[in-house]
Amino acid sequence: MYPERETAATGDAGPNDRTEATLRRTMPTAVITDIPRPRVTITPLTTVTVPLGYGGKNANSLSVYLRADDRAWQAVIVRRPNVLLITLDQFRGDSLSTMGHPVVRTPHLDELARHGVHFRRHYTQSTPCSPGRAGLYTGMYQMNHRVVANGTPLDRRFDNVALLARRAGYQPTLFGYTDQSIDPRVSSGPDDPRLSSYEGLLPGFDWEMDMSGPHQPWVDFLASRGHDVSGGHLHLLATEHERPVDVSVSAYTTDRLIAWLRDREHGEPWFAHASYLRPHPPYSAAGEYASMYDPAEVGLPISPVDARHPFHDLLLSLEGVAAPTDETAIRHLRAQYFGMITAVDSEMGRLWQALRDTNAWDDTIIVLTTDHGEQLGDHGVLQKLAWFEESHHIPLIWRDPRRAAGHGRVVDNFTESVDVLPTLAEAWGQPVPRQCDGLPLTAFLDGVEPPRWRDAASWEFDWRYALIPLNDNPWPWDRRLEECNLAVHRTRDTAYVQFGDGSHLCFDIAADPTWRTPVDDPERTLDMAQRMLTWRSRHLDRTHTGLLVQDGGVGIWPPGVEWSEARKDGSVS
Repeated sequence: MYPERETAATGDAGPNDRTEATLRRTMPTAVITDIPRPRVTITPLTTVTVPLGYGGKNANSLSVYLRADDRAWQAVIVRRPNVLLITLDQFRGDSLSTMGHPVVRTPHLDELARHGVHFRRHYTQSTPCSPGRAGLYTGMYQMNHRVVANGTPLDRRFDNVALLARRAGYQPTLFGYTDQSIDPRVSSGPDDPRLSSYEGLLPGFDWEMDMSGPHQPWVDFLASRGHDVSGGHLHLLATEHERPVDVSVSAYTTDRLIAWLRDREHGEPWFAHASYLRPHPPYSAAGEYASMYDPAEVGLPISPVDARHPFHDLLLSLEGVAAPTDETAIRHLRAQYFGMITAVDSEMGRLWQALRDTNAWDDTIIVLTTDHGEQLGDHGVLQKLAWFEESHHIPLIWRDPRRAAGHGRVVDNFTESVDVLPTLAEAWGQPVPRQCDGLPLTAFLDGVEPPRWRDAASWEFDWRYALIPLNDNPWPWDRRLEECNLAVHRTRDTAYVQFGDGSHLCFDIAADPTWRTPVDDPERTLDMAQRMLTWRSRHLDRTHTGLLVQDGGVGIWPPGVEWSEARKDGSVS
């Protein structure tokens, strides 16, 4: 689409000077030639606004790229792709057969990897659900978005994937949940029901199927099929092994999504977020998947070390966090988790077929990931927490049908959840929001290397939520809440953990990938501490730091200055 060599020139025509253009349509692109030179400097990646009377009903919000060659200026109009963002809640990054897992089978996710790009060293930036999703949706590290727990409000000033999609011309549609708490500054009063649940809707999305809270649509569906739903949604989830797979929460989500896709077969490009619950606990696989894996063959978890950090000891004492010590119980739990993974994988197979049946497979970007992983008994704990690799290493498979050169590629570079939003911004022809701590993955999708990339993954965990309800936390002298956190910086051979109370851990993961062998070289530990400090210093909030208030404003303007944005898009002079 772009010229092979870089070109740049400045045109003389005013923004309203237009000539009759000749439209040559090819699918999925259309090329307009004989465009007068706009009053901007053009490079191969310059995006500008031109009036579009071409390309049909979707043309007003198509991505437009101008390029120059030796003969003419051209505007290349790329038809907006459909985008399907899929999250499979609490999915470990190693639990894919394409990752070489010795037990679990995921044929449909493997198929997506063969037709897309698989990012093998992909990490979430925080746990549990709300913090992990805040990073995914905003492209920001926890130290900047500050969603530190399920229930921490998401600041209304931040951009997000749904708002970005709206600017690109989509109507963001949600199947499931986003787990983002309301900013109290937009609440209507103390009785606002949004102040009573962390399972709020990310601003910009419209719910097509609301699976927050009691999962009411699914519960009603089960009742209509004659099932007893008096025990509530948690009991229904814990007993999925007692019912056929075709009435499972995952199958119901897929049914609703496929019906919606069929209604849009000949409509405008769409953006849908399918937020699946499984393989999130309760650990109960539906139907035949409950017995798919023999507990005797699922392996035992990584045992905790004897010399532990006090926080690790605390975790091992907590009911619901400490893993079962009985071997039969932990084997059963792991077999159910793997069954849930293969069950939701089968739903992905149904989705891929539905996209083909509706002629959308080659027009749809598919992004498949999750909010966080699952301990599954490793290091003696369950759920998603602390510094552990198993909680933060997650899958990312990205299929962009327009970028066939990268299909089948496996990327071993460190990538992070915060990279998803910048990549979608580029796919939609939108500027990457300045708040983003992540980087676009576009070069990897094209099968080439980006100009620069990180050499480590980083994440954070905060547990102040456990103390907030217990005392008044008088400010400013009581700073205990500010000590209830940790940060991790993980390279290929070393992992460094810094706690808010000043303690630290450092693991030699080249010698021991299970993170149980401490580094005994103080110079190596110091190097990792300095790397973490550098990482944090380079990702501080930059909202205003690129602008100098002089000569009317010099530098990079923050978002939200309406008259400045209007001047940039040409609506005011």
